[in-house]
Amino acid sequence: MTVESVIDLLISRGLIDDSQRSEYITAGHESGVDITQAVEQMGIIQRDQLFQLVAQDIGGEYYDLSDFEPAQQVLMAVPAGTAKLYQAIPIQFLDGGLQVAIANPLDPQNLEELGFSLDQTIIPAVAPAEQISELIERFYYGGGAGGAGEGGEAGPGGGESDALAAIRAEVAALSEEDLEEESNSAPIIRYVDLVLYQAIKEKASDIHFEPFEDDFKIRYRVDGALYEMAPPPQHLKAAIISRIKVMSGLNIAETRLPQDGRITKEINDKPVDMRVSTLPTAFGESVVLRVLDRSNVNLDLETLNLEPQVYEYVTDTIDKPNGIFICTGPTGAGKTTTLYACLRRINTEDSKLLTAEDPVEYDMDGIMQVPVNENIGLTFGRVLRAFLRQDPDKILVGEMRDLETAQIAIQASLTGHLVLSTLHTNDAPGAVTRLVDMGCEPFLVAATLEGVLGQRLLRRICPDCKVAYNPTAAVLAQLGLTEADTGGREFYTGQGCDACNDTGYRGRQGLFELLDMTDPIRELVSQRAATVVLKQKAQELGMKTLREDGLRNIFGGITTIEEVLKYT
Repeated sequence: MTVESVIDLLISRGLIDDSQRSEYITAGHESGVDITQAVEQMGIIQRDQLFQLVAQDIGGEYYDLSDFEPAQQVLMAVPAGTAKLYQAIPIQFLDGGLQVAIANPLDPQNLEELGFSLDQTIIPAVAPAEQISELIERFYYGGGAGGAGEGGEAGPGGGESDALAAIRAEVAALSEEDLEEESNSAPIIRYVDLVLYQAIKEKASDIHFEPFEDDFKIRYRVDGALYEMAPPPQHLKAAIISRIKVMSGLNIAETRLPQDGRITKEINDKPVDMRVSTLPTAFGESVVLRVLDRSNVNLDLETLNLEPQVYEYVTDTIDKPNGIFICTGPTGAGKTTTLYACLRRINTEDSKLLTAEDPVEYDMDGIMQVPVNENIGLTFGRVLRAFLRQDPDKILVGEMRDLETAQIAIQASLTGHLVLSTLHTNDAPGAVTRLVDMGCEPFLVAATLEGVLGQRLLRRICPDCKVAYNPTAAVLAQLGLTEADTGGREFYTGQGCDACNDTGYRGRQGLFELLDMTDPIRELVSQRAATVVLKQKAQELGMKTLREDGLRNIFGGITTIEEVLKYT
């Protein structure tokens, strides 16, 4: 059950005052335990009493499932993948339908989707979430009752789960007729839901559905690398694409033009947003989902592993009353995550924060977020002009992509606002010359720019299979080092294991370089100095480059030489 739904239920029953809603929601999120345990710790209501209250609210029953063993025919009514996806365990068949204990019974959409995917009338019941999860693992995945014919999950690149395989066989039996109807059929719904579930479970950042002449590929990106899943039947590509378009509110009939949409789902009680993009190709529509899993993103500056002096500089800069702070790097370098971490730090009651984004990636409480829509003329420039009439203190501009946006950002800075933004350049000094090349006056750039943080994302060594090794002199030479320079330090790599799917890497780490706009740098900017000159001067003044930060991470045993050479 979500924190918000439980708190709203307690308010409706008069156990909490409505004025305390935000206070209790914050406390619930920060408690680190399930909300049903958190409200007991807060002294609001006993956990058992809360479950009884939820059962009354949904018109169902509350069960203690600690000794429960479902009948085999009841188990078979819900496939393993569906049970895990919705965190639901079937209890019994009743006259009105199938009674199911579900971890989030207060979400009517969850119940509706479950009933639709099973083609059953669902009679909801209430039980502790940990009991439901334990029963699913024991009876479906642990072989406790012979299961329901489906096994465990496989990692990226290792094929698909048995749950997916079983539904894939069911999907293969569908015909090619009436694709729009098929896209809403139970097997297609379950198949797409499970593909999304498995990708999100593996912490994928993107999911690709790719039609080719002779096959239909599904791939997802984990830690920057693409892995392929076992493909569905090729003739059903249109039905699967149609289902995704239905979920994201796109026009199913329009297959000739690109479309953009959004899917919001709750998977395992976690809110997951997916940005959907379709692209017409020679063999059908290609669809890419960008996964925005809020639970999988660390929106805290402390977790970015910045070097101490860089961390101090960034925290000081974002607390300034005015100026421009730019985060730069290629697409997928983590710029948005860094800026959201900055926003989260300065999101206080005494500051008005506004953001213009294309699109809004993560919803943040207390911040006015505006999605840019150039199709209707709502450009960054137009939104920024409106912002200046909204009395903001700090503004985030998703990207300075044209002269108009850059000029208004400079104007906002000069009139007493702090502006955070991104640019696509190879390094931090390149951001300064990019602004000048756009047409911004050098003296204005020098006067308003406070700092530029260049960054890259590279993979971290898997902690479970991390081993020390001695690199060859040739490899060290690529880093510009000799054996004498290493000072006897150890180098590490990942051997590959089940935890990292034999890649040797798990998770990602940022590399950073900070251009501090000191007076000598400002003077060079005013003189229209080239990027190379700015970089040389910044290094003389103590700037550590991306490569040098990469060496820090290599010597710290965080990443490998190969990763640093690839990205710097």
